[in-house]
Amino acid sequence: MGNFFSLKYWLNIRPGNLEANAQNALIIFLFILLALGVSVHWYFMKKKGGLYLKLWKKVQSFAIVNLVVGILLLFFTYELVPFLSTRVLFLFWGLGMLIWLGLIIFKLKEIPKIKEIRAREEEYKKYVP
Repeated sequence: MGNFFSLKYWLNIRPGNLEANAQNALIIFLFILLALGVSVHWYFMKKKGGLYLKLWKKVQSFAIVNLVVGILLLFFTYELVPFLSTRVLFLFWGLGMLIWLGLIIFKLKEIPKIKEIRAREEEYKKYVP
């Protein structure tokens, strides 16, 4: 585990294959992203509109883009491509996913405000001829 916290581990240009447990965990995570992207497209995209539709489109794009990036990283580590299989790319990928999820959660927290604004507009339109 001491090797895990060294810069040599993260910045090694020729890191070698992933360990079996790490590779299996990555494959399971990629299947989860695939299931999320397909289920969002299959179930929620049938609706014509709604307040949550834009949020679900963001979740779908998150899942599909990260699925593609994850498959590329898995392929590069399996084929031992020198620069593209470095472990630091996994850190950048994880950081990007966390930032993207943070933005989605930020949009999710804005939905009650949007509901309140729409309710006020409906109340106002009720009295306008």
